[in-house]
This record gives sequence, C-alpha cells and structure tokens, in this order.
Amino acid sequence: MAGTSDAPIGPQPRDFDEHLASFNSVPLFMQSLPEDVTDNSVVSALQSLAYEGTPDEVAQNFKEQGNDYFKGKRYREALGFYTQGIDANPTDSATLEALLCNRAACNLELKNYGSVLKDCSRAIGANPKASKAYYRSALALLALDRLDEAIDCCDHCLEFDQENASVKSVREKASSEKAAKERRDRERQEKLQRELSMKQRIKSALEEHSIIVIPRSDTSEQPYEPHFDPEDPTGKTLIVPVLFLYPQYATSDVIPNFVEDTPFSAHLAIMFPPEAAPPDWDKKQEYVNGRLTVYAVTHRKRLLKVGKNMTLRDVCNAAREKPGQPKDGLEFKDGSLTFAVLPKGDVEMKWIEDFKKLRDGS
Repeated sequence: MAGTSDAPIGPQPRDFDEHLASFNSVPLFMQSLPEDVTDNSVVSALQSLAYEGTPDEVAQNFKEQGNDYFKGKRYREALGFYTQGIDANPTDSATLEALLCNRAACNLELKNYGSVLKDCSRAIGANPKASKAYYRSALALLALDRLDEAIDCCDHCLEFDQENASVKSVREKASSEKAAKERRDRERQEKLQRELSMKQRIKSALEEHSIIVIPRSDTSEQPYEPHFDPEDPTGKTLIVPVLFLYPQYATSDVIPNFVEDTPFSAHLAIMFPPEAAPPDWDKKQEYVNGRLTVYAVTHRKRLLKVGKNMTLRDVCNAAREKPGQPKDGLEFKDGSLTFAVLPKGDVEMKWIEDFKKLRDGS
C-alpha cells in the first residue's frame, strides 16, 4: 500500500494581503499607473484612457477615484488622484473647488497644515463663498494654534452661511482655547510679577540686614534661597541658608532655613548634643555643645566672635559698618552665609592666628 503524504490536498488559502497585492500586476485592478509603460501595452492604453475626454471629464473621473480612496481612509492615494484632477485644469469652477477642498481634507488627515491653507485659499479665491474651504482652513489654523485667525476665518464663513454647524463648532472650540490660553498667559504674568516683587523684597531685606550678596560665577540654580518666614504674620522675618564650616576637618553642614531671630546656640544644641555619638569626621570628639565657639568674617575681613545667645539678626547688626566707615557686613556667597565653628582652646587660637596672618599678608 502506498505511503501517505503529509502534503495538503487541493487549493490552499493565501494570506489576504498577499492575495490583494497580486492584483497590482493586473492592469484592470491597479491602484496607480506606473510611470514606465513602454513594455506594457495594456497599461499604456489604460493610462491614455484615464486622460481621454475634456479636462472637466478627466478631472471629474480623478475626483471620483479620489473619493473612493478617501472613504477607505487611504489619504495619500486619494491625495494623488485629487492632484491629478487639479492638474487636468478643469474649466468648471465647482469641480476645481471640490478637488481643492478634497485635497485639503486629505492634507488635514496627514497633518500637512500649510498645504491645507494653500488649497483652501485657492478655493476661496475661485469662490468667496466656499464654506468647506473656510471650514478646513479654520481646522488647520486651530491645529497650528493660530486661534485669532481661526476665529476670523469662521466669522467670514458665517457672514454668508449663518447656520453652518461645523463652522460654529470650530469657532466655539477656537474661542474656548483662546480664552484658556489668555488665562494661562495672564496667570503666568501674574506669577512672574509676584516673583519679581518677592525678589525685590528679599534684596531690600538683605540690604537692611547688611548682608552683601557676592555674585556667583556660574548660573546654576541654588537648592536653597533666602525667603521670608511664612509663619510670621508681618512677612518680614528673614530666613537664610547658613553654612557651618569646621576648618580643622575641611567639612561643613548646611542649615537651609536659619531664621534670623534664632540663637546660634539653638542649632548647636541640636547638632552636637553631649549625649549623642560624635560625627564620623570628629576624630578627637571635640565637637560637643557647650565647648564650641562660632566666628563670622565680614566683607572687610573683620573677625566677629558670635556670643552664646546671639541671633543671626544680632550678628548682622554687629557686622554693619560704623558711621563714616566703608560699607561692611556679612557676605552671602555661593548660596549661603558662612560661619566657622571651632572647639574652644588651642584649635580656636591656632585658627585665629592663621586667619590674621592670611588677612594681614604676614
């Protein structure tokens, strides 16, 4: 008995797309005509047939083909047929207007908004009451965020086509977006004004506190900025970023929100409580609250010792120049005020000696 074969018997189903593509080689079913027709007499004959008749008949034929492709959402192919219809130079103004408006519809779908406006302008030039051209122009202008022009376009159409619901809908949307945009612009401007006003208030407050701002060499954004205490109903209490520098270990801590009427001792008590383990960098375990002293250096290199109960406001007042002397005060540099924190005793004395040598150039 003969062996059975696994090969299927009879015609087999083909992939649908592959099956559809095979029709492209059959002249009757071609979706577009090839440019080189020298070797295909049938295609050549069909190409000649497409242009038989008057310009209006040829244009009408291409318009109908374009309509079929547009209904199938094949906008690029439809655009090609409408273009061929326009290129046929129809004498009938209604046909030309329809072709231009239809090509504009394709370009709307393809988001070629500049082409939409060109075709619609041409259609309106041929027929000033071409509602579809105004409608599609308005849609393109809306997509381009040219809202005033979109509204103006709709208004021109509604002068002669008052009941055009589509144009009314576009105008309503453009007006709504314009109002929203104006509101956003207004809010942005108000925010900018508030920010500028606040910057001016901060600048004035720093000057009143004899804090001299040293311009930064770079423009990077600072994580902390001087501001006013939100809990102060008068809105006048200043909060400033402060850097505590530990010179002997070349390390530091940032206090981002140092309220001006807070004593320095309050921060030291929190940062270096006697009962807590020392920081990793404090090798000799010298940084303990009660055994520390704080120094400030003014713009003119005066050395100020910060008393136990002095607040930031007190230090600012102490740094201010005396009457008749050159301007002086604390420096706000690299985004903060800087204070040296040292253990009392030998380390403190050595640091003061080194500071004065450096300052005096000796």
